[in-house]
Amino acid sequence: MIWHKYTIHTTEEAEDAVSYMLYELGITSIEINDRKPVDPESNGGLFGDVVPEMPEDDHLAEISFYTYDREDGEDILVQNGVGMAAPDDREDSPELIAAVKNGLEEMRSYMDIGAGTVTERDTADEDWANNWKKHFHSFEVGDVLIEPTWESDPEKEEKAAVTLRIDPGEAFGTGAHETTKLAIQGIRKYIHAGDTVMDIGTGSGILGILALKSGAARVFGTDIDDNTLPAITENLKQNGIDGTRFQRVLGDIAADSHVQELAGDETYDLITANIIAEILEGITPVIPRFLKKGGVYITSGILTEREQMVTDAGERAGLHVLEINRMGDWSSVIFRR
Repeated sequence: MIWHKYTIHTTEEAEDAVSYMLYELGITSIEINDRKPVDPESNGGLFGDVVPEMPEDDHLAEISFYTYDREDGEDILVQNGVGMAAPDDREDSPELIAAVKNGLEEMRSYMDIGAGTVTERDTADEDWANNWKKHFHSFEVGDVLIEPTWESDPEKEEKAAVTLRIDPGEAFGTGAHETTKLAIQGIRKYIHAGDTVMDIGTGSGILGILALKSGAARVFGTDIDDNTLPAITENLKQNGIDGTRFQRVLGDIAADSHVQELAGDETYDLITANIIAEILEGITPVIPRFLKKGGVYITSGILTEREQMVTDAGERAGLHVLEINRMGDWSSVIFRR
């Protein structure tokens, strides 16, 4: 099967109008690329990604959609790609492309759509959802071995104190980033058998699962993205862990009263939060409510230049800095209550 990628060259102002026009034509899966500045509060909420450094906004945009050519009898398999919207299950036709171009010309009469041109690029048939997996292989963080679910290395597994089998799913990390490595090192140092653990912004559940495999009795994981739920469920299964030991709750631990009530006061021996510094500054004031006296709070995801922001927030909350660890441009600050 050959996929055709059609890209409309337009403006940021026209993004919504062009997207709606495509939707009216039955094209419901699109990609939008522009240089709009990223606001972490409105793009991802409290647990948004690290804000990237981007080129100056030129107010232009590219909106892309996919069609396909199919030979007779050929099955169609459309899977959601990593970092890419799923192509529509739509065969290519001159009529469709003509309708798109006509729609753009109509829009040009009443708004600025920029160039309003359409370019085409063909791409060979491939499994977008799985093609990226060739770049993710097992690796070690101290005495922890992290393996993708699609490969196994018995020799490395035998040497490791803990082996994690992880499928990141569509939107979550593999553990290879420096921020997750720092959090893993902190957990391995401070975890004790029978501990109760809270993992804030749990994502694929990698840190909570590590805690359970390191002796924790149970984990309370929070996140605002419901895509975390199937990812954690699958990763618990891959690691042979009873799902009742990992309670998963959607919501903001800093602001949602129902999440706070479910968490319980002074319940946790260890709390982890691998999030950006600005968000850590916002959630750290509530941490003493949930952390036992003497408990440990492990933060990561902090650009080293913003380290002080987190240490100050912890000290204002009555927490004591135990240690600060760094890897590349990133820091992890570990506190004790």
